[in-house]
Amino acid sequence: MVFFMQLRSLTVILVTCVLTVLSWVFTPSALALTQIRLFDISYKKCPPELAQGAVTSGGTTMAANCFLVVGKAENATNKYVYDADIFGRIYDANNDSVMQNRTRLGSIPEVPPGVSDFEMRISVPANQPEPLKLKQFKAAGFGAQVRK
Repeated sequence: MVFFMQLRSLTVILVTCVLTVLSWVFTPSALALTQIRLFDISYKKCPPELAQGAVTSGGTTMAANCFLVVGKAENATNKYVYDADIFGRIYDANNDSVMQNRTRLGSIPEVPPGVSDFEMRISVPANQPEPLKLKQFKAAGFGAQVRK
């Protein structure tokens, strides 16, 4: 009886070890986030074909201004990074937050190795004065596509 209990314990330990090793081998690289440095961040008004829009808050529709946030993205790896979420803070001329309670502002579908340009559209309530202040911008994405 003791022999069978020891054999069972040994089997459980062996199976656990095998499953652990297999999880290391077959874990997709998409689970690891790759940091993307964003720099030379600025903004410009949207072209007319993108400029239409409104901001809704609590069921109320307010007029909005459309802007394109543009800049450079540096991918220091030698692989493409996909679905990179952009994080940052945007303030108006009075230092009031433009995106209340939001630091995720958008995404970049694909970031090639090296330095590349990026842009994202934002809508800002029309009553928030310019110039906008863009702070603490960064991005992080995945080594394989995770959103389809």
